[in-house]
Amino acid sequence: MATRRVFRRRAPLIASVLGLFLLYHFFSTLEPRQRQSQPIDERSGSPCPPLPGMEDVLVVLKTGVTEARDKVPVHFDTTLRCVPNFVIFSDFAEEIQGVQIHDALANMDDEVKRSVPDFDIYNRIQELGRAGLERDDFADEANSAIGKPNNPGWKLDKWKFLPMVQETLKYKGDAKWYVFMEADTYFSWPTLLEWLAHFDQTKPWYIGTETQIADVIFAHGGSGFAVSKPAMQLVSDAYTTRNVELNEYTDIHWAGDCVLGKVLSDVGVPLHYSWPILQNSNVGELDQFTQGFYRRPWCFPAVAFHHLQAKDIQDLWAFETQRWRAAEQAAQTRSIFRPQLTRKRILLHSDIFKELIFPALSGSREKWDNLSDEEHSEISSFRECQRLCEKNDECTQFAIRERKCYTGKHPRLGVAHGDTRSGWLVPRVEKMMNSAPSCSTIEWGA
Repeated sequence: MATRRVFRRRAPLIASVLGLFLLYHFFSTLEPRQRQSQPIDERSGSPCPPLPGMEDVLVVLKTGVTEARDKVPVHFDTTLRCVPNFVIFSDFAEEIQGVQIHDALANMDDEVKRSVPDFDIYNRIQELGRAGLERDDFADEANSAIGKPNNPGWKLDKWKFLPMVQETLKYKGDAKWYVFMEADTYFSWPTLLEWLAHFDQTKPWYIGTETQIADVIFAHGGSGFAVSKPAMQLVSDAYTTRNVELNEYTDIHWAGDCVLGKVLSDVGVPLHYSWPILQNSNVGELDQFTQGFYRRPWCFPAVAFHHLQAKDIQDLWAFETQRWRAAEQAAQTRSIFRPQLTRKRILLHSDIFKELIFPALSGSREKWDNLSDEEHSEISSFRECQRLCEKNDECTQFAIRERKCYTGKHPRLGVAHGDTRSGWLVPRVEKMMNSAPSCSTIEWGA
């Protein structure tokens, strides 16, 4: 009897605990898990550098159903790993590795989604899920002067930008900065924060790499861009009050980043030019010595790169991680001082060249194209091409591409290419590098 009485006293307690567990389990399954960013602790061996101010930034990654599973996961262990606040928008709500992907178009005008042909792929996947995707939806197309007009996902993408602004503010309306990126973009967060500190976030700011279509100057979406909270609110209000007009404008246009830029211009927020800080190219395509534009990249921050493969993103993350850890260790042993440590967390284009590109250059590299651009069709031999480059005091690199010799005055890393062999005059490149400015003053472009 005593045993039974004890059981009876414990039974309500056990039932309560079991009930709480079941309730927790039920409600926890209603919302997919959000990955937690790694703790930012410079002495704990954390993979994250100190990022003071990152809590005031919302990172917005835009993707699409045809690429999300291939391109998004790498960011969870690299670009987004140390970010306390981020949201991912697509044209299809789903969960990838425990992270919720949000549908940017969910609250758009239903009549637009029913009547505009661009939404054919969207309507199929809303009805059938990923089973509604067709082979043609994955067909790649070379980017042209008007984008990829035969790619269904690309045609739908332009519709995301304005609704995404409103959905972003719903997600987190108290951020000071909203930083937009795509799935093939990499950001250096310590560098970004130092750069944004030069702008007053209480004012309407729209900052990005300048691009122009007709009379509209706008931020290139793939390069990444930053918008302050006041500017975001102005866009959201405009999209609410001019919804029909702006949907019609989007319909006849072909680039969503241009549509967003047009609306920002209409509400009195012009683009602040950011080139070369936000790059519309990858590391291999960079020319840090160029003087053909209004800025020479060398002493400017390198905040973002575009057109990256997953391995490129992993390599840049590993490079930055190793770099700040080495600087932190040096600071702890007092071999460098704290101001120097801060400088080491900032990535300049000169740093990219000295520490990442130059060590990869050599006299000969098979199956590699260093993007030399001066053609010498009369020469087809690698050695003859090298000798031609050596005779020209301004030449720093050469390549044999399709049995033709090409030379270049500015050294670039280049890209993998099966039918090309490249070489650099390394001592000449080193002399050029050592003669470049020391960057005692950083060009913030603010």
